[in-house]
Amino acid sequence: MEAKPARLGDIEQAAAAAVAAEFEGEIREFVRRDISVWRRPRVDVAVDGNSGNIDSAIERVSQASVEEIDMMIAELQTLRATLVAEGERIRREITNYAGLSQSAMTSLKIMADSLSQFSNTAKGEPAADDALHETPRHSAG
Repeated sequence: MEAKPARLGDIEQAAAAAVAAEFEGEIREFVRRDISVWRRPRVDVAVDGNSGNIDSAIERVSQASVEEIDMMIAELQTLRATLVAEGERIRREITNYAGLSQSAMTSLKIMADSLSQFSNTAKGEPAADDALHETPRHSAG
């Protein structure tokens, strides 16, 4: 009976590894898809002594970057929430599976015991329960 928790642990580890692999694949896909956003043409800012032009150019560039970062953070938070929800669902499924498996094993044991008793009774041998309740016979002799 000690092997069952190890198997359940193996199932949980395999499920966690599958979720992690899927998450990594989604991150790779996300990065590949959005890499073009980072490869924008350079904005040449003419330095003419007027710091207002430089400030406005820096502000435009940084604002776009901050917005992109905010969008990425929001998407990652959504992915995280999805992963947490899926992890909980998988835990519930594993728990349900373990309970059903235990019930099935118990049912099979009961059926096997019943068939064994039935088989012994059909062969003319007293069932284990009958042998316990049988009164000893004294032979006259």
